[in-house]
Amino acid sequence: MRISLPRRLWYGNSTLEIDLPESWNVEIGKMKGADAQALSIEQMRKAILNPIGSARLRDLAEGKKTAVIVFDDMTRPTRPYEIAPLIIEELHAGGIRDEDITFVCALGTHGALTQNEFRKKLGPLVESYRVFNHNIYENCVEMGTTSRGTRVMINREVAEADLKIGISCVTAHPQTGFSGGGKLVLPGISHIDSVTNYHLNVAAMEPKSLGMGKFHNNIMRKEISEAAELVGMSFMVNVLFNGRGDAAAVFAGDLEASHASAVEMAIDHYDTEPAPSNKDLAIANTFVKANEMTIGVYSAILALKEFQGTAVVIADSPEGQAIHYLLGRWGRNYGGRQYPVTQVPDSLNLIVLAPHYDKTFGDWFANPERITWTRSWEETLELLERDFGPGSEVAVIPNASMQYRRPKSG
Repeated sequence: MRISLPRRLWYGNSTLEIDLPESWNVEIGKMKGADAQALSIEQMRKAILNPIGSARLRDLAEGKKTAVIVFDDMTRPTRPYEIAPLIIEELHAGGIRDEDITFVCALGTHGALTQNEFRKKLGPLVESYRVFNHNIYENCVEMGTTSRGTRVMINREVAEADLKIGISCVTAHPQTGFSGGGKLVLPGISHIDSVTNYHLNVAAMEPKSLGMGKFHNNIMRKEISEAAELVGMSFMVNVLFNGRGDAAAVFAGDLEASHASAVEMAIDHYDTEPAPSNKDLAIANTFVKANEMTIGVYSAILALKEFQGTAVVIADSPEGQAIHYLLGRWGRNYGGRQYPVTQVPDSLNLIVLAPHYDKTFGDWFANPERITWTRSWEETLELLERDFGPGSEVAVIPNASMQYRRPKSG
């Protein structure tokens, strides 16, 4: 049988066709919102002009002199080039001039974007507005301390702006339940010390509250909300996506209220149905986050029998894996403050299909030597057919870095 999978989001958004033996019992676990229709620009404009829990952006802009628009990086499918012009229309209506509008990329602890990547995210806006990378080590301003002890130090350009606007991506997230909203602040535009306390100390306070799709009572999400309140974000635009990375829904307005509405939809939208389980083999495609392919490993393991067996992660990432100052390896056997974050379990036979493989591609793991690397589907299938014959139970997860498995209890 032939299955079509999305690939290379920022490189043409094309399709990978994989062929599987007809003798295998194959179950495709799609997220419920995979086939949702992409929004038109007019539908996005309507969401921004009818904010949730907030005055209109043009009204917020009245009397203000400067505005900053914070957006996410290449590890997210968000397309600010669609939404930012709508925001700018409102800023103009409120009296803010082009020369007083800047953009800041919320990198968190990821590496800086190149000008080519800025153009992928913002299109021709880079020709009219200054666009800055967030620097996690310098030029951060202290905004206060949370009840859990995180000193919230954020990007100076954002801190000093009269109006602070965010464009965020809402998908399932392996720690905070769902991304987006205040996550654009912490860790997005925060200092490395703030991020370190949040990731290491706060997360350790209630580790069982964390996880993919675990949003309510998630301690990291609570910390995000408290930090964002200290910063005083003025307006947030939250975007949900379909299986091709198109905007499928937009919720704009007050940071907490608009994000809560977005998550309410996301809980069902990104749910996997059917949710494959007890499989011999799981094939996880990491489409929107091929540059953070470890998330696909987790999705694949959940589909296997007793969390062991063979997992294939498809990570078609021309730029390689995301630079990560907190989790990444920065030498032969050392790395950032949270390295090593994980390792390949002994019970797992992990195959990573990486057409653009490099020696550091597996350095998310403490033991990347456990990984079997392939560069094409044909090479991968040849390996699989040695171990899996007729009747093999196989799962295919088309958007493994974006979807999740909702607990049966809801």
